[in-house]
Amino acid sequence: MRTSFKSSFFVAFVIVLSCYSTTAQMPFSYQDILTTEPFGFPEFPTANLTTKWTNNEPIPMYANFSDGTAIQILLLAEANETYFACGFYCTGTCTAFLFSIFIVQIQSSQLPEVVWAANRDHPVRRDSTLNFNADGEMVLRDSDGSTAWTAGKSVASVNLTDTGNLVLFSVNNSVIWQSFDHPTDCLLPGQKLYEGQKLKSSVSLTDWTSPKGMYSFQVTSKGLFGYVESNPPQLYFSIYVSNKTVEGRSYVRFWNGSLFHSSKPSGPVDAFDMPRASSIRYMKLTPDGQLNVFEWQF
Repeated sequence: MRTSFKSSFFVAFVIVLSCYSTTAQMPFSYQDILTTEPFGFPEFPTANLTTKWTNNEPIPMYANFSDGTAIQILLLAEANETYFACGFYCTGTCTAFLFSIFIVQIQSSQLPEVVWAANRDHPVRRDSTLNFNADGEMVLRDSDGSTAWTAGKSVASVNLTDTGNLVLFSVNNSVIWQSFDHPTDCLLPGQKLYEGQKLKSSVSLTDWTSPKGMYSFQVTSKGLFGYVESNPPQLYFSIYVSNKTVEGRSYVRFWNGSLFHSSKPSGPVDAFDMPRASSIRYMKLTPDGQLNVFEWQF
């Protein structure tokens, strides 16, 4: 079914923003192991070769929320009075964890929001390990020793940026791997989704397995398209762009205030406007198949 980008997008945006702007008041606790400042929390966005973390408290900071959500933060980067964190995330009974990037408001009861995850098809258990090994490879192993995810070769350091991008660098400081190149169900400002990639919804807010997710969002030179993940895939919405000729691999790029459709590094072929925000914003394909823009309120 074809639909107008502006009408469907802005309806979704208004509904999401009005619902998301109120912070739920629920008891929680942070325990900071690495605090060096008397007021507030230090950033620790970088790790070097041979660093190893185990998914078990306490590592460097963890928090538990009354709905069952728990996070264990390995890397932390401040972004406009909020934080991007990289670490282990779980919810419900916390028998399965995602190594993920999430938005978190330190000293607030607002629930964290996952914006990227490593291999959603293989969540890990407690006592799993993330090892930045001597060969320069980042390896996530489950508690039974099985490999759940790997990234990079000959990596010298890893950094979580203030835009929410997890970047692995070589000894020459060149980018070897970055999470922005491997989107899951979200786009962050500045992030691109290329032709041949897709955003894939999770099954639900507590079941992340992507093969069972019902919806995907993709881009081609003709526009933006949503599919039901059946066999064959069924188109359920489409946003056709102008008939301008595009060069190279098409992509969409999400910015604060717009979504660009292009394949030219010098500028967009088509731009879709949206209201600007003063805080962190992300675009997400939710489990019900809607492509929504959320603004982090605090």
